[in-house]
Amino acid sequence: MSEPKRRPLPHDFHPPVAEFSVSSEDLTDGGVLPDAHVFAAGNTSPQLSWSGFPAGTRSFAVTCYDPDAPTGSGFWHWTVFDIPADVTELTGGAGTGPFKGLPAGAVQVRNDYGTRDFGGAAPPPGDGPHRYVFTVYAVDQEKLGPDENATPAVVGFNLRFHTLGRAQLIATYENV
Repeated sequence: MSEPKRRPLPHDFHPPVAEFSVSSEDLTDGGVLPDAHVFAAGNTSPQLSWSGFPAGTRSFAVTCYDPDAPTGSGFWHWTVFDIPADVTELTGGAGTGPFKGLPAGAVQVRNDYGTRDFGGAAPPPGDGPHRYVFTVYAVDQEKLGPDENATPAVVGFNLRFHTLGRAQLIATYENV
């Protein structure tokens, strides 16, 4: 496997914020994305849990972004926000199927596949390894503002101004 491309991450353009921890029973930071989270295989959102977020956190947002997609703008695989501040874990599959693991009040917007759920990795064959950046944002308000019809870009715009802290986990996947 060759080295992943080094295109900017979405938060590289945001002001620095506090860091906290995110972990997963399904993913390893710096590891290869398991088939369960690949579009043509399992297409299931991974388990994520977080801790050590800043005081004053009133909600969370979770995104999955591929900065290496050959689009010029990357590819948003998952965007969910308005996760209540007392929720510190999304179970595996929370963003797929009947969304049983999403807490009440959480909002998912359309991903770049055009669906309102988690969409797994699907880089073009031979395009090399892509990074899948799972980010948890600690947000300073209970409701971020956008509704379920917003784009990931609009959600990102709002996160730019309301993020207290951020945690990320990056896995790679290559379609050979």
